[in-house]
Amino acid sequence: MILGALLLLLYKFNPLLAYESLFAGGFGSLYGWAESLANATPLILTALTFAVGLRGGLFNIGAEGQVYVGALAAVATGLLPVPAALRLIVTLVLALAAGALWGLVPALLKMTRGVHEVISTIMLNWIAYFFAFYLIAHTLSSPLNGSRTIRIPPAARFGVILPGTDLNYGILVSILLALLFYFLLWRTTVGFELRAVGYNPRAAHYAGMDEHSIGHWAFLLGGVSAGLAGAVQLMGRPPSYAILSGIPQLLNLGFDGIGVAMIGRNHPLGILLAAVFFGGLEAGGRTMELVAGVPLEMVRVVEGLILIALAVPELGRFLTYLRHLNPLELLSRQRRRAD
Repeated sequence: MILGALLLLLYKFNPLLAYESLFAGGFGSLYGWAESLANATPLILTALTFAVGLRGGLFNIGAEGQVYVGALAAVATGLLPVPAALRLIVTLVLALAAGALWGLVPALLKMTRGVHEVISTIMLNWIAYFFAFYLIAHTLSSPLNGSRTIRIPPAARFGVILPGTDLNYGILVSILLALLFYFLLWRTTVGFELRAVGYNPRAAHYAGMDEHSIGHWAFLLGGVSAGLAGAVQLMGRPPSYAILSGIPQLLNLGFDGIGVAMIGRNHPLGILLAAVFFGGLEAGGRTMELVAGVPLEMVRVVEGLILIALAVPELGRFLTYLRHLNPLELLSRQRRRAD
C-alpha cells in the first residue's frame, strides 16, 4: 500500500482519497458488498483449481481454458431437450464434466509421456480460447445477434439475490464447493495422500502412495471447479446470459484465480476470504476512478501492488519448497509417473 501511495503521489493524485474510495466502493455499502461477492463467485472456483493442484505438487495453470470449456458446455446445454425442472442441474453437471475432461488431458500427458503440466496447460488454454471463438461465431452463435452465443435458458439461470446488482445464487455453489474441497483435502484418505505427495513425494512414494492416481485426482478436481466457474459466470450474470464475442466476461478468470489462491495460502477457507477481498478491489476500483480521478490503468497498478504484497509469503514458501527439491528427485519423480 505504501508503494501504491508513493506512485499516486508521483502522478499528483491524493492517495488518502484514492484508498478511501477504493475500499469504500468495495466494502462501504450493501451494494459494494454485493458487487464484491459477485466478483468473488468465479474466482473462488478458479482459485480452488490452482490450490488443489499445488497441494498435490502440480503447477496447474489450466483453469483459464477449463473455464472456457465449462462455459461452452453450459451454453450448448440450451440446445438439448431437457425438462425445465432439471435444466439448471443438467447445465451444471455438463459444465463440470467438460471442465474435468479438459483437465484430464494434461494429467494423461504428464502421467504417460512426462509432459510438464505448465507446458500442456498453457497449450490447452490457447486451444480452448480459439475453440471458443469458433463456436461463438458458428455452432453456438445466436441467430438474432452474431456478436454472442445463444442465451442460457431462463430455467438454467441463477436468481439475483439483491436487485440492481450482479450478486446471484451462484455464490452458494462456490461456497459449497470450497467447503467440500476443505473436507476432501483434510478429512479423507484421498486428500491426505494428495497433500502428502505434494509435500514430500519421496516419502509418499516409499509409503506406497500411487502418484498416478493422486495426480489424476488433482487434475480432475481442478477441472470440475474451473468448469463450474465458467458455467456460474454465465448463469448468474445479467443481462447477457451468453458468451459475448471476445469472451470479455471469461477472460483472465483462471489467471486471477492463481493470485487469489496465493493470497488465501492455497487453503479452501482462506480462498473464500481472499476472493471476496479481490472482488472488493475490483468493485472499488471503479469508485476510485470516479471519486479520486485516478485513471483505470493506474487503479489496476495499485490493486496489483496490494495483491503482490499479500501473495508474497505464499509465493516465497512455494519457491523455498522447489529450491529444496533435489533435481535428481524431480527427474526420478517424472520417470515414475511416466512408467
